[in-house]
Amino acid sequence: MYKLPKDLKSKFEFVTLASKRAEQLQMGAIPRVESNGRKSTVVAQEEVATGAVSRWDPEEEDTMLTSTEEEEEE
Repeated sequence: MYKLPKDLKSKFEFVTLASKRAEQLQMGAIPRVESNGRKSTVVAQEEVATGAVSRWDPEEEDTMLTSTEEEEEE
């Protein structure tokens, strides 16, 4: 098991993020770390543990999109 990055609060967040990243890797995404692991799940865990993948918050993205749209209107 890998150590939890400081920005993740629980093992649940780690596993959830790693599983979503593993799905991306299986679909053909390029790995962000050099890994000896052959399985996408192992590579995804290494990426999350090293901080190569950050947590995504859809609410933050909505806020950013809204503020960008407002700036374009001005």
